[in-house]
Amino acid sequence: MKKIMLTPILICLPLLYCCDRHLDQYPHNGISSELICEEDAQLLLTGAYNIAQYKPTFNGWALFDLIGGDIIRTGASGMNTPELLVTMGITPNQSIVASPWNGFYAGLYQINVFIEKIGQLPQSQKKDEMLAAGHFFRGLYYYNITARWRNIPIVTSTIDTDVPQTPEEEAWIFVAEEFKEAIRLGSDFQDKNHVSHQAAKALLARTYLAMGMMKEAAQVAEEVIADGNFTLSDFNSIFRGGYNREEIFSFANLVQESSVNMSSYYYTKQSPVGGAYNFCPTQEAMDMYGPDDSRKSVSVDYQGSNPVLNKYCSGDAGHDPLYIVRLAEMYLISAEGQGYPEGLGRLNELRVHRGLSPAAPASEEEFLDAVLDERRLELFGEGFRWFDLVRTGRYEKTVSVDSRYTVLPIPARELTLNKRLKQHPLWDAASDNKN
Repeated sequence: MKKIMLTPILICLPLLYCCDRHLDQYPHNGISSELICEEDAQLLLTGAYNIAQYKPTFNGWALFDLIGGDIIRTGASGMNTPELLVTMGITPNQSIVASPWNGFYAGLYQINVFIEKIGQLPQSQKKDEMLAAGHFFRGLYYYNITARWRNIPIVTSTIDTDVPQTPEEEAWIFVAEEFKEAIRLGSDFQDKNHVSHQAAKALLARTYLAMGMMKEAAQVAEEVIADGNFTLSDFNSIFRGGYNREEIFSFANLVQESSVNMSSYYYTKQSPVGGAYNFCPTQEAMDMYGPDDSRKSVSVDYQGSNPVLNKYCSGDAGHDPLYIVRLAEMYLISAEGQGYPEGLGRLNELRVHRGLSPAAPASEEEFLDAVLDERRLELFGEGFRWFDLVRTGRYEKTVSVDSRYTVLPIPARELTLNKRLKQHPLWDAASDNKN
């Protein structure tokens, strides 16, 4: 891990995985003086936004969809079922596991540099807003790391030492505290591409859901829903560049500042804008949208006879935004957090807005099924499915895999670099069974 954090790493990923050929545009960590000026701080802030977009790589943003059971590898790859994609792709030596780990921790090093340097500035509202962005991004990184690997090293400084793992429960607490700090320091919502205290609050609601703190998750989600800056919007406007008041935070992900091109992996060469067409929805995923669902054509489509995930529409021609948090998710978090029957109102508000009739579950179990089905429809392709199934205990049965795949293995190289790391017990047991 030490080598990963000290230098930016560009990792070329064959076939199944993306290639990060990004050349740094901004001096993210190039300011070496003890004291920094306001101009330096602005450059660091620009760099913080930049690295937070591209460091996770395509694998980092798309992984929960790729192994969530609704996406398969195209062509005669041998990974053309969800089960095969998972069992062949998720191993300690595969790039789909290693590249996000590398990206998250390389990015975290630079975010830690940012927080340390901004902390040197005289007290001001601008300083608080910059620190809010740093804690927001650090919380977002560690949310993704904890959800994937559970017991993880938490690094909050730029000191180059081996760091032991923090237990999962403590890691989630750390994530929540990062978002709370971003809420405390953050400014009011300006636009969807800037960190705000509302965006941090939305991710805190998501974190509480992951922690099983259902009452708290619902309460915080309701605070975001009540915020006058946001309202449910037309689905097409969200994903086709129109004006909307539903996006709480999204990365602009411009071509000149990021190498993450989601659409290229999902669009075909036959599309007007081209595409590599590495992955596609399963037939079940294509069929899950009813004819009255306003999300259908934006979420999935056919290009010729090829099924495509349609939320990212630039193909090879450009980059689409990375949608980090939307108001619809807050409706679903509130519904799940409140439980049955109290949460049914929020669930059905969203369904009716999307053109569907209200759901009528008759029990708590049916209600949770309905919420998860709605999350699948609403958030398809936005990086939720795997963890939704894992945190609710449904993953093994849904994708027909064993329990080791409910957590990612620590990359083999990291275990060599940092002797204080230990492989997750589920993967240790899997190794023992092979020997």
